[in-house]
Amino acid sequence: MSMHTSHRRRFGVTSAGLLGLAVLAIVLPFGLNAGQLTTATFVLIAAIGALGLNVLTGYTGQISLGHAFFLAVGAYTAGVLGGNDHLTALIWLPAAGVVAALCGALVGPTALRLRGLYLAIVTIGLVFIGQHIWFNVPAISGGPGGRSFPAVAFGPFDFSAGQQLTIGGLVIDHNGLYYYLALIILAAAMLFVWNLVRGRPGRAMQAVRDREIAAAIMGVDLARTKMSAFVISSFLTGVSGALYASYLSFATPGQWSVLLSVQYVAAIIVGGIGTVWGALLGSIVIFALPAVLQSLIPQSSSGGLPIDDLTSIAYGVLIIVFFVLEPHGIVGLGRRVASLWSRIGLRPGKGGGLSQEAQSIENRSEATWAG
Repeated sequence: MSMHTSHRRRFGVTSAGLLGLAVLAIVLPFGLNAGQLTTATFVLIAAIGALGLNVLTGYTGQISLGHAFFLAVGAYTAGVLGGNDHLTALIWLPAAGVVAALCGALVGPTALRLRGLYLAIVTIGLVFIGQHIWFNVPAISGGPGGRSFPAVAFGPFDFSAGQQLTIGGLVIDHNGLYYYLALIILAAAMLFVWNLVRGRPGRAMQAVRDREIAAAIMGVDLARTKMSAFVISSFLTGVSGALYASYLSFATPGQWSVLLSVQYVAAIIVGGIGTVWGALLGSIVIFALPAVLQSLIPQSSSGGLPIDDLTSIAYGVLIIVFFVLEPHGIVGLGRRVASLWSRIGLRPGKGGGLSQEAQSIENRSEATWAG
C-alpha cells in the first residue's frame, strides 16, 4: 500500500469520524431526558475548563491545583457585571475570561521560580485565598449564603428557565440552549488549542514541559511561554466558570473548593494529558460520574456512604488506575486499539503480502480513488 493512499485513507477516516461526532453532538439533546441533558450540558461546560487546564499542565508541564479559584473568578465576574450591572452576556461572558486571564498573569511569574510540587502547593494556596475572599466580601459573592447569577441573555433573547426556541417544529428548551452555547464555545476552544499546539507557541510549551534547560538553550523564552500558558488557561477557565454559574443560577463560596480542582485534574488524567480530545473525554467520565452512580447505586445499598463520598473515592481510583495502566488516558487507550487494529488489517498472508481481507480493502480503495 502506497504512503499516499495511506494518508488519503487516514484523512478520509478522520474527516468522516469528525463529521459523525458533530452530527451526534447536534442531535444528542433530542434523544435525552431532562436529567440526562442537564448532565451533558455540565460536561460540555466543564470540558472548556478542563481544556484550559490541559494547556497549562498537559502541554506546558505546570502543575496547578488552583483551578477552582479561576472558575470562581469567572463566575463572580459574571455575577457582578451581569447580575449587579445588568450587562448583556456579550460583555460579561468574555469579560469573565479576561478578568480570570489577568489573575493568571499575576500568578504566572510564580511559575518562573517554582515548578512541580512547589508550584502545586502555591496554586492550592490560591483556592484558600479565594475562599477567604468569597466568604467575607458579600458585595462579590453574596457571603456564606451565596448569590444568584444571571442567565445568558443576548438582547431580548435569554436562556432563563422556561424559555424555549422553536425551529421548524423542533423545540429547544432552557437546557438545550445552554447545551448548544457550551458546544459552540467548546468547539471554538478546541480548534484554537489544536492550532496553538501545532504552531511555534505550542512547540515552545511542549519543549518547556519536556526539559526547561534544553528549551532555554534552544532559544525558548521561558518567561513568555509560561505566562502565555497561564493566561490562556485562565481565560478558558474563566469562561467555563461564568457559564457554569449562569447555568446553576445560584452558587455558594464553598463550591469553589480544592475538591473541584481535583476533579479537573482527574479529568485531564483520565482523558489524556497533553491532548485536545482528552479534556472532553475526561470530562465525560468525571463530571457525569455522580449522575451515573446515583442511577446505578441506590442509597440503601451504598453502605451508608453518600454519593459524594463514593464519587470522591471513584476519582481517586480512576487517577491511580490510569496513572499505572495507561498514563496517556482514554486517548492513549484509543491509540493503542487503533494501532492493534491497523496491525491486524495489515498482517501479511501466507504469500508474504497483505492478508486477503486487507488486500480486498486496498483494491476497493484504489478503485474508488481512481474513479
